[in-house]
Amino acid sequence: MGYLPNESDGFADQVVGMLRRMQPDFAIELTGPRELIVNGRRLDLENLYRLVNHDPERAEEIIEHYLDQLFSAEATAMATMGLDVLRSRIMPRIQPESIFQHLAREQVAHVPFVNGTVIVFVLDMPQMTVSVTTEQMVRWGVRNEDLDEIARENLRETSLELELQLVQSREGGRAIIVAQQDGYDAARLLLDNLWTRLAPKLGSEFYVATPARDMFVAFTTRPDPFVNRLRARISEDYLRLPYPISRDLFLVTRDGVAGTIEHESTSEAA
Repeated sequence: MGYLPNESDGFADQVVGMLRRMQPDFAIELTGPRELIVNGRRLDLENLYRLVNHDPERAEEIIEHYLDQLFSAEATAMATMGLDVLRSRIMPRIQPESIFQHLAREQVAHVPFVNGTVIVFVLDMPQMTVSVTTEQMVRWGVRNEDLDEIARENLRETSLELELQLVQSREGGRAIIVAQQDGYDAARLLLDNLWTRLAPKLGSEFYVATPARDMFVAFTTRPDPFVNRLRARISEDYLRLPYPISRDLFLVTRDGVAGTIEHESTSEAA
């Protein structure tokens, strides 16, 4: 396969082509540079992209093996596994409401969030990441709120050794960057101890920007030139990066996370 690691669009097209040959009866839609909807379920290709990027000469072999494993009987059986087996694999992701242009809202386990976003839940497996469906939720006998609690607990467990990069700006503001690059950087806005960890460095109220899935920047609410400069950069990243979430800032206080969409009243989320 004539694949170059930095050609992410071409990469996704190649995966779609191979999957259609392997599974001609599947309904497949390309919705992002590394994201597919397969038979109504969202499929994240990030792990596969990293595998191929590590060894591009074996790209076709790696992709074929990955897809074969993904849709094997074992993988299919995962959809019927109980909550006790999969509990530790459930993770949260923040997504824009626009995902429901491609997915049926009633089929995806999710809870509303602020800034025109929702929190969806995924099963983080060694070779794949797939969304939790409402069918699974009903079978497990849990509510969306229960999944939210489980996912946040798991997120906290994966964030115990979180590396925080503190940056002092020329205008006098401060910023903290989280760049674990594990697919959950933006989701760390949902950490229940986020304010406790960052407030000593950023003040009693601070902003968090999550323009895309792999971006998390927390920063002080002053001075204005500093905030305005970051706002402009965040808007650029929102348009430029894969898996965009929101160009709006999230305000973090001791009481929780609030949205800052100017044309809406500020609302809070736990």
